[in-house]
Amino acid sequence: MRFFGGDDLNIEEFFARYPKTAVAFSGGVDSAYLLYAAKRWGKSVRAYYVKSEFQPEFELRDARRLAEELGAGMRVIETEALSVSHIRENPADRCYYCKKAIFSAIARAAREDGYDVLLDGTNASDDAKDRPGMRALAELSVLSPLRECGLTKEQIRQRSKEAGLFTWDKPAYACLATRIPAGEEITPDKLAATESAEEYLFSLGFTDFRVRSQNGHARLQIPGSQFPQLLAQRKEILKKLKAYYKTVSLDLEER
Repeated sequence: MRFFGGDDLNIEEFFARYPKTAVAFSGGVDSAYLLYAAKRWGKSVRAYYVKSEFQPEFELRDARRLAEELGAGMRVIETEALSVSHIRENPADRCYYCKKAIFSAIARAAREDGYDVLLDGTNASDDAKDRPGMRALAELSVLSPLRECGLTKEQIRQRSKEAGLFTWDKPAYACLATRIPAGEEITPDKLAATESAEEYLFSLGFTDFRVRSQNGHARLQIPGSQFPQLLAQRKEILKKLKAYYKTVSLDLEER
């Protein structure tokens, strides 16, 4: 979906055209830079963070910190994603139903606050074919200025670094629901196990990893450079994670 004329407009010109916007804000690299840009070049912006069972607590902490540093107002919307059967049952296109629910909630809240233009942080590196959630964004007329202005992930990280945003080198982090394979029901216990296991590994210094879950079994995906550390701490990690999973295995195909 194109919403302004041509590919030659830059992000500053976008906010000259849309000076009053609501930003769907996750606390990640892309939405952080989008909020920064809206604050710098727009006239009025408010951030909206949706807190559901799928977001770990550290994401909300990061979002609050960034919004405070930018001096941007942020509204937290509490939702229960698992109350939606199409999300809980976890079909292959679960992301579509989840995005539809999240952005519908944000749009309602934004309208209440007087904002009619809603933005998200999809960038030019994101492949629409692999993201069913983009269909929901199009249906709800959500605008994606980073994508439409041709800004790639690498460019956004560089611009974020130059702007002094602490999120500039933050690893990509998909929601907790992505750790559970399509077709397997998502439950609060499974999400809690994932969050606890990943929080523990973060505390040990591991980065850019995933704890995949399938029918109560965990599979760790970590960068190859971190294999030695994992093996050196194997016993402690196994003991901790066995509190949440029946078995714990390492994916030898490095992340």
